[in-house]
Amino acid sequence: MPRERLCIRHLLAAGMAVLVVASATGCGSRKSALLLERQARGPIEEEGAVAQQTAWLLDPVMQTKTQDDIEITVQHAIPAYLHQLFNNKQLFGSFAGLNPYFPEQIVFYLKLANHSGKIVRIDPVQFLLLDDRGNQYQALSGDYSTALAEARAPVGTLTRGVLEDARPGYFGVGVPVGKILGKPQQRFALLQMATFQGGRLYDGVTYDGLISFWSPHQDAKRLRLVLTGLKTDLNANDVPQRSMDVVFEFAARH
Repeated sequence: MPRERLCIRHLLAAGMAVLVVASATGCGSRKSALLLERQARGPIEEEGAVAQQTAWLLDPVMQTKTQDDIEITVQHAIPAYLHQLFNNKQLFGSFAGLNPYFPEQIVFYLKLANHSGKIVRIDPVQFLLLDDRGNQYQALSGDYSTALAEARAPVGTLTRGVLEDARPGYFGVGVPVGKILGKPQQRFALLQMATFQGGRLYDGVTYDGLISFWSPHQDAKRLRLVLTGLKTDLNANDVPQRSMDVVFEFAARH
């Protein structure tokens, strides 16, 4: 009897722990401040048709440009491409099987090969997407995707905070509460592994990854992807003497 009471007490405590977490996340009633921002810099009346679920088709799908011996390839990463990529267990191991992006986002594969003989400094946060309706979209960090996931399913998709640290005894119970809710870190881990990160790119290095933006205005017919702020010619004080932009243009439909 004492053992049965102990098991029941642990189960009740575990249930209370889940309820506490669900309550803390607001069960979808509260959104991250990131999701309250305007998704585009442009006319405010355009905002209602931005960041909508849109299946974009861009032409050309892939482009390659070389500027100052820096070769850059950009490819529109359609959902089928992303599905195949993120199901690759050789690349992502136990985290494979989930496309961490949402239909409200547009995603590009980016590969940069540095043959310039110099260091190139990259800051993807500065990359821009422009549409032909006067809207400008900033490249999204992984925080936007995880915030959107948490807003839609706050308990099951928490990637940081209390659940990722949950372990036996964390809530005063003998069960790993963090595992009750599935794989809370999966989306965050995939984004960390696949996202094109900023930093220095040395001569001879080829680096690739994904960048994303909020889906453009649904009536857009042309898009321009601007890889801005590529820094080169660093002096002795590590200050770049040159900054360049590389522009890719697409015809857009859906």
